Formats: sequence, C-alpha cells, structure tokens
Amino acid sequence: MIVKICGMRDPDNIKAISALKPNLMGFIFYEKSARFVDFEGIPLALVEVDATVEKVAVFVNEDMKQVERITREYDFDFVQLHGDETPDYCCQLAEGGIRIIKAISVGLEIPFDTLKSYEPYVEYFLFDTRTANRGGSGKHFNWDLLKRYPLSTPFLLSGGISENDIEEIKDLELSYLAGVDANSRLETAPGLKDIDASKELINQVRTV
Repeated sequence: MIVKICGMRDPDNIKAISALKPNLMGFIFYEKSARFVDFEGIPLALVEVDATVEKVAVFVNEDMKQVERITREYDFDFVQLHGDETPDYCCQLAEGGIRIIKAISVGLEIPFDTLKSYEPYVEYFLFDTRTANRGGSGKHFNWDLLKRYPLSTPFLLSGGISENDIEEIKDLELSYLAGVDANSRLETAPGLKDIDASKELINQVRTV
C-alpha cells in the first residue's frame, strides 16, 4: 500500500515528514481549511519536498483555470478534487494531462453508481468521512461499505486514519485498496504532523 500524508504547510515539518518518504504529500488550497496553504508560502513549502515524494494539490470546487495554473506553475504531480466537481470537469483536466484523485465524501452509503462516470478520468478515488468542512474530521466512516466496491479504479482510504488503524485496514482485504491517506489524526496542531506517529504509520503500512 501507498501512504499519502495530507494537510502539510509548515516548511520545517514538511522537510521532516518528507524525509520519511511517504509516497504522496498533500497541500490544501481551500481557504476554509485550517490547513490552507497561502499562495505566498507555496514556494517555501514545496522546496522542502524530497524529489521521490509526489506532490498533491487539493482543491474544493475551484475554478478550473486556477487549478491548471497552480498545478503547472508549482509542478504538482496530482490534483485531488474534494468538492462537487463533475465528470466533465475531470475530463477537461485529464485531457490536459493532469492526474486526478477524486475524493468521495461518505455518509451512511457510498454512491457507487455515480462513480462510474468518473472512472475514465481519475487515477484514484479517495473515500473520506463526510463533513461540512470537506475532510480533516479525524473520524472513520463504515469501512465495510467498501467491501461492495464494484469498480476497477484503485482507491485510497481516508477519514481519521492513524498508525493504530493499519492492521485493521489490512484485515479488510479490500481488492482495490491502493493505500491510505492520513491527516488530522497524526497532528499536534492543524498542519503540524507528529514525526514519530507518522513514521510508525509508514512503517506499519510497509510491513508485510
């Protein structure tokens, strides 16, 4: 499984987490988020990311031209779309060569039927707990819902993931689970990840 650590913004913390070599690191461009990366801080933040770690720009219902501009100007490897972006929106980005992670907010059910129209355009789905603030809740949803996953696009599991959850996640034996996305449960404050907890999570994921 791969590891994505999201909600990064402090340069020193980014450097320390990057040294642990997660597969992906996420940077949130949504002003309502407590982990929002302001535009003045982008270059300083990104320079600390190891070249082997892929960078993800996270957007919520952002203007497409702004998504394209930020992705190309700062050389992001992926965009993560965490709002109500349509399949057509994803199609246009994908046709421009942008790799997409489409986040799906999960309540009592997962709208599997609506996901089929996104499949041609996204590299991963990401399932997160539904909240008013679009993530960062620190809460799980019912992971058993994913046992009925009917598609062939790999997905990331998010929503309150910590180092203490990895064995349970492995035990689910989900065929298309590509990895985990961790954020608030690794934090000492919004945007600041605990190094030891992050290291433990990465080690557990990579232990067969």
